[in-house]
Formats: sequence, structure tokens, C-alpha cells
Amino acid sequence: MHTILQLQQIIQKAIDEKQYPSHPKELYEPISYLMALGGKRLRPVLVLMATDLFAGDIYKAINAALAIETFHNFTLMHDDIMDNAPLRRGKPTVHAKWNQSVAILAGDVMFVESFKLIIQVDATILQQVLNVFNDTAVGVCEGQQIDMNFETAPKVTLADYIEMIRLKTAVLLGGALKIGALIGNANLYDAEKLYDFGVNLGIAFQLQDDILDVYGDPEKFGKQVGGDILANKKTFLLIKALELADEQTLNQLNGYLQNTSISPSEKVSYITAIYNKLNIKDIAQAQMITYAEISLKALNEINAPNERKMMLKEFANMLTKRDN
Repeated sequence: MHTILQLQQIIQKAIDEKQYPSHPKELYEPISYLMALGGKRLRPVLVLMATDLFAGDIYKAINAALAIETFHNFTLMHDDIMDNAPLRRGKPTVHAKWNQSVAILAGDVMFVESFKLIIQVDATILQQVLNVFNDTAVGVCEGQQIDMNFETAPKVTLADYIEMIRLKTAVLLGGALKIGALIGNANLYDAEKLYDFGVNLGIAFQLQDDILDVYGDPEKFGKQVGGDILANKKTFLLIKALELADEQTLNQLNGYLQNTSISPSEKVSYITAIYNKLNIKDIAQAQMITYAEISLKALNEINAPNERKMMLKEFANMLTKRDN
């Protein structure tokens, strides 16, 4: 078994060694730039962890892991355009550094590159792996569109929100694990259980992200604390607060959401105070723990030695108890 750090190092080495054509540089330079920005490489690590869980050869899963990471970064490149985001991991986004047209086209090439990598899996499992990869890719795009629809939706329910984050965030974790399991010669029952583990862990991961956006330490979180509040983003916290608030509190909350004259710090402070009054943080944490427990239940049902499952349990603990 490999440690998480060892797998991260293997993935990073493979990314560093990946060579893209030098011409036209305006097409390929942005890809190299984005891939070099770093990150924890969690999704490709999950591919290798799943292969390792079933005592498979992790080096046979490298290309699939790179496919998942390339696809993930493609979605980030296009998401940044849609969000008009100026920064990604503290550096200028591709569309900010070059322009939108470059970012769109470079993202398209990354999508193609991810397919070029994924089809290098063993021919005996190629169709199964492609089915998982394609379903995952479509799910992520559906989740992004639903998230954008939320911006103008008059009402979003918690069920709507959970389904959105399942698609936008969680299915990629599940898909990465299922692909890694298939490469490790897992049977379909175990591969599906590992997928369930990943999806529910992904939901817990996003709920934790929602909590950290409001209550995280800005020095550790790596993003602006309160960013979701400033953007009026319909997260679990806001949706739950709108659901629980009495008439007076609801009017206050809607007032702060619509008020453009107060400063950003005041808006974050006022809305956070309402969350505190309604005990929203504890409710969100309880929901996050519920999904984490569901994920671990699926992991426990997999036919693999417990000592091999411990690494995935450690990974789950790392995601749901992180402070950044």
C-alpha cells in the first residue's frame, strides 16, 4: 500500500513530465500554466488509491488518473470564465492572463487530452471505463448548469442543492474511484460500492466547503471568507437559513442580501450573525457528518482487507475535518 503523500508525489511527477506541443504556444501554454498551478491532486490520487485497494498495479492507472485531473482542470478553466473569476489558486486565471477565447479553446483541448489519456486503459475494461468517464463528465456539466440556474431561481430547496453538488462535485470523486477500481480488477459490486463511497464523501466535502467559506480561518482557507455570502450564492447555509427564519429574521436576511449600500465586511458580519442565531453551522456540520457516515458504510461493505481500506478512511477523515 502507498501513502496519500506518496501517491500525490507520483501524480505530481507524472504531471511535471507531461509534454504538450510547443506550437501554437497560445493554445498549449495556458494548459501547462493551469496544470502547474498545483492543488492537492485529490481526484487523481483517488484513482490510484482505488487501484491500490484491490492490490492492482497503480502504474497501470497513471494515465487514467491524469485523465481525471486534466478533465477537472478543464472544468475549472471554463468555470472561471463563467464566473469571471480573476484568480485561481492565487494566480491569474487563464482568461485573465490571456483572454476568454484562448481559455475556451485551451479548455476544449484539455477535454480532448483527457479522452486521449483515458483510452489508454487496458482494452478489456475500456468500454466500462469510458462509460464511467462519460457519465461523470456529463454529470459535472449538468451540475454546473444547475448551479448557474440557481442564480436566478426564486427558490432552491435543500434537495435541489444536494442534487446539484452531487453532480457538480461528488460524481467526479465517485467516478475517479470506480475507474481506479476497474483498473485494479475489482468486481462490479465492489466498484459500485466504491463509487457510492466517493459520491457521498464528495457531498460531505462540499458541505464542509460551504461551512469553511463562512467560518474558516482566512489564512488557512486560501479563499476569501464570506465569498459565498457576498455573491448571494445559494449554499446549504443560506438555503437552510431561509427555511428556518421567522418572518422578522427572514426580512432582515433578504434585506442584507439585496442591500448594495453596505460594505462587504458588514454584509458578511450581519448574515453570519443570522446564521449563528439560527444555529446554521451546527445543522450544516450534522448534515456533513451524515453523508460522511453514509460513505464509510459503503466502504465497509467492500470485499477488501480492512488494512487496505484504512487509507481511504484516512482520506475521508482528511477531507471532512480539514480547515482549508
